Amino acid sequence: MSATARFVAHFDVDAFYASVAVRDNPQLRGKPVAVAGSSRRAVVLTASYEARPYGVRSAMPLYKARAACPNLIVVAPEMQKYRSISREIFAIFGRDERLVEGLSLDEAFVDAGQTTLDLAGALAARIRRDVFETTGLTVSAGVATGKMIAKIASDSCKPDGLLAIAPGEEAAFLASLPVGRLWGIGPKMQTRLSVFGITKIGELAVLDDARLRELFGSWWRDVRDLANGIDRRRVETERETKSISTEETFEFDVRDERRLIGVLRVQASELAETLARENSVAQTIGVKIKRADFTVLGRQTHLAEPTRDAARIFRAAVHCLRRACLDGAAVRLLGTRVASLIQGEARQTTLF
Repeated sequence: MSATARFVAHFDVDAFYASVAVRDNPQLRGKPVAVAGSSRRAVVLTASYEARPYGVRSAMPLYKARAACPNLIVVAPEMQKYRSISREIFAIFGRDERLVEGLSLDEAFVDAGQTTLDLAGALAARIRRDVFETTGLTVSAGVATGKMIAKIASDSCKPDGLLAIAPGEEAAFLASLPVGRLWGIGPKMQTRLSVFGITKIGELAVLDDARLRELFGSWWRDVRDLANGIDRRRVETERETKSISTEETFEFDVRDERRLIGVLRVQASELAETLARENSVAQTIGVKIKRADFTVLGRQTHLAEPTRDAARIFRAAVHCLRRACLDGAAVRLLGTRVASLIQGEARQTTLF
């Protein structure tokens, strides 16, 4: 009998929003589809796999996506429908009291338990089948002894695939992959590593202690573990929400402070409702401002006591906006953020 280990499965619905659109309108099947809003500055939320060879991808401005793929079919997002389908999918993930760590509406880690690779793979296959039979949507899955490996595995077998990595094979699986696939290594670090001729994870895994300390400081041991496929993090059923934010990209740049303040009022109400649903209060309020030249400003303030009151969030956000000293500068995007979240009821507060 095969040896047992603690396995984690990562599930990701393939092109979730676009797949829902195709499911509900079969005439879209096989065609390049993007889900996006209708404003001049809309961005692509997701694209079907038929659109991706043209270079269409998530977060791309819609006008660029249309230029790259002239026959692109654009459908409007339906967030309520996505949330409803997500609840169905997560109910399947959590059957038999399985531990589930949600990452987004269409992505989660599931604790497969102490078992064999074959049984963990069979569980992932069953979950994929149940999701398809219930929703008509395909799911890619990765199975491994660690969360990072499981996610990389599911990304590697998209769309509609299942890849299970045996214990002891993690380092070999990672070795030929680009270093950017490791969690925590972004573009700047990739550029720095390339100076030393390090472009693959396997090259990073064999670096000596001194070079790793030089490159990563106090994080060097974690990097070595991840590069060798060692990831001891377990599935967390209650992920702490560190902040909640909402933002709006304007179709045309805004210079009028009164209009910006009006947007902050709406955002404050939205955030207050979210805090109430989550039974949380916030002690930090901030704003994000992207100007027409794409420079981004951030300002925040800390309240004397936490709140979920919309009026207090609004007043704090206006205070942050005025601290930014825009002086009539054109604003492309405006957002409000609440942070330093605490579970429980709000109390009487003062701002400063």
